[in-house]
Amino acid sequence: MSGLTLYHSPTSPYVRKVMVLAHEAGLFDQITLVENASGTPLDNGAAPILANPLGKVPTLTRSDGAALYDSRVICQYLDARAGAGLYPEGARRWDALVLEATADGILDAALLMVYEARLRPEALHFAPFVEGQWTKIDRALDVIETRWIAYLAGPVCIGQIALGCALGYLDFRHAARDWRASRPQLTGWAAKIGARDSLRATQAPEA
Repeated sequence: MSGLTLYHSPTSPYVRKVMVLAHEAGLFDQITLVENASGTPLDNGAAPILANPLGKVPTLTRSDGAALYDSRVICQYLDARAGAGLYPEGARRWDALVLEATADGILDAALLMVYEARLRPEALHFAPFVEGQWTKIDRALDVIETRWIAYLAGPVCIGQIALGCALGYLDFRHAARDWRASRPQLTGWAAKIGARDSLRATQAPEA
C-alpha cells in the first residue's frame, strides 16, 4: 500500500492538475481518492480541514508524513516520488515553473469569476471586478500565444500540464468567452495536449 490519499473534487482544476501529473508519473493507481471533499469560502462543506487548515483541495495525506498542499507542492512530491522528470533540469526548469505559475494565475482569476456569480448576492455583483479578472486571463493567453508556442512544442512538463488544465477549465466554466478567438497556435496545442490519456481521464463532468 502506498498510503497516499487525495482529497478530491471532480470540478476542481487544481485537483485535476494533480491527477494528470499522477497519471503521467504512473502513480495514479496508487492513490486513494476521497470523493467530493470540497467546500467554498462561505461553507467548508466536506473540505479536509483537519488535514489542511485552509480547507482546500487538493490535499494529499501520507501514512509516513504530514499532509501536503497545495497543487504545486503535491505535484512536486509526486514527481520526485516517481522520478518522472516532469520538472525539467537547467534553464528549462524555470520556464516550466513560470508557465505553471501563469496557468495557475489564469485559474485563480477564472475561479474568482465563478465565485462572484455563485457566492455573492445578485444585488452585489460587481461586473467591473469580473471583467478585470477576465482581462488578466486574456492578457496571459495573448502572451502564451506570442511567446510560448516553441516551448510548448517540447517534452511534456508541469508547465504544460498546468496550462492544459487551465484551458480545460476555461472551456468548462467560461466557454462563452471563447478564449480561442485570435489564438490559432494555442488552440492547436490545446487539442494535442487534451488528447493525452491523462487529460482525457480527468475531464470534469458536465456542468
